[in-house]
Amino acid sequence: MTSVLIVDDQPMQRFGFRMLLESQDDLTVAGEAGDGAEAVRLAARLHPDVVLMDIRMPGLDGIEATRRIVASGDRTRVLILTTFDLDEYAYDGLRAGASGFLVKDALPEELLSGIRAVATGDAVVAPSLTRRLLDAYVQHLPATNAPQGPDPRIAALTDREREILTVIAQGWTNSEIAARLHLAESTVKTHVSRILAKTGARDRVQAVIVAYDAKLVEPA
Repeated sequence: MTSVLIVDDQPMQRFGFRMLLESQDDLTVAGEAGDGAEAVRLAARLHPDVVLMDIRMPGLDGIEATRRIVASGDRTRVLILTTFDLDEYAYDGLRAGASGFLVKDALPEELLSGIRAVATGDAVVAPSLTRRLLDAYVQHLPATNAPQGPDPRIAALTDREREILTVIAQGWTNSEIAARLHLAESTVKTHVSRILAKTGARDRVQAVIVAYDAKLVEPA
């Protein structure tokens, strides 16, 4: 069973999520929170597998709540829910440590598959959509004119791992990487696992952010 903590300041929204989740044999609702501070407290006490996290809430917002939950070092993963698919706050949420994002008007099956994907450490959204989000909002990062050395998260990668991280950030799936680089898909998965371990990324989405930070790819 995958346990889910629902976080939203709208009671009717929480009720709808609960009804959907309770209709699934493999999902269970661990609890509900109406704001970010309550979400942090409940996550620490309940240790859910996944937190469905709204962004705009009174008091502690979903971004800071996500940052605190991730910083706790617990196994809990956060799935950001946002009103618009290119909401700038969604990018902030990914940088705070969320494992992905979905729009609130996603189809029920998309939300359910997203929760299951996050629970297993997978990317929630299609790689191309992830890149579209990052392309749109990476330019919000403050510019730095001072010369900087190589990113230590990238320095430990082999040439092949660096190549694979670059194409992951460009939106390639594992099967596309295998076909275009003439590798077995199992080999690609092994490389991806090593990339995550060496860069300290929690999942594929976080690895894409690492690639942007290290300038392996640039916004389109």
